[in-house]
Amino acid sequence: MIIPKKLQSGDEIRIIAPSRSASILSEQGIKQAKKKLEEIGLVVTFGKHIFESDLHHSTSIENRLDDLHEAFLDSHVKGILTVIGGFNSNELLPYLDYECIQQNPKILCGYSDITALATAITARTGLITYSGPHFSSFHMEQLQDYQIEFFKNCLMQSSSYQIEPSLAWSDDAWFLDQDNRNLESTKWKVYNEGHTNGRLFGGNLCTLNLLQGTSYMPNLENTILFLEDDEMTIPETFARDLSSLLQSAGRINGLVIGRFQRESKMTEEHLVFLFDKLPILKSIPVLYDVDFGHTQPIFTFPIGGKIELNSEENQIKMIQF
Repeated sequence: MIIPKKLQSGDEIRIIAPSRSASILSEQGIKQAKKKLEEIGLVVTFGKHIFESDLHHSTSIENRLDDLHEAFLDSHVKGILTVIGGFNSNELLPYLDYECIQQNPKILCGYSDITALATAITARTGLITYSGPHFSSFHMEQLQDYQIEFFKNCLMQSSSYQIEPSLAWSDDAWFLDQDNRNLESTKWKVYNEGHTNGRLFGGNLCTLNLLQGTSYMPNLENTILFLEDDEMTIPETFARDLSSLLQSAGRINGLVIGRFQRESKMTEEHLVFLFDKLPILKSIPVLYDVDFGHTQPIFTFPIGGKIELNSEENQIKMIQF
């Protein structure tokens, strides 16, 4: 695997919109997110097409590719953050210049719909990419310290480290009301105990499944899967999507499930019922309600990186990232 150079204070990061347009963000939100990144020493610049918005709140494939390739080719840019998720980053996959990306390796970070883009790049180039905060995520005030701590641990230093649960989490619309947050206590939960290591793949489950049957899907044999889904899923669709992925993946070493949004109606009862139906999950370590996905805060993890998972001790250790 190719590990991109870590970010340092003074480095330039480029904001691009390979999925939904930045026009969805408020002027104040953009200003606050930029300020937060500047406070950790990064210089923020923007792709030239990110504010364009069409009928699907995005822009053309050509313009999104232009911003992405320009970010990889620009020697001053040391890292790339996506504006936000959306629905259509997979439209770019046949037209990406994978050789250009491989020859100019650098950090690419985002989550949700960005799962398709990041995973395809890792599969085709061997470059480790990252599931973590979007640019828009740095607009959030409360719970930001946890998010920034593990963003920096993963992207701004090289020593192995342990991921700890957050002290609190939230599923509220913080981007509409920063002051009146509903915070809940965090508890990572164990379905099956065990200790393993392996390459990490995953992200948004329904987006990752878009890659099945294509040349953009990595080999998931003997990997540890980190999977999450958003408010648009329900227990039945998550069950279907998980079963589909596991059937195509073959033997995996471990499974970690990100915390569900309330609107999904995925209760612990539903999730354990699903786990109980899948024999493979009784022989590998399985954790759930973990701090990634569409609740806040989230930690950053490396797609294609190497980790250790000890579900008995609620431990996730980043080894190669």
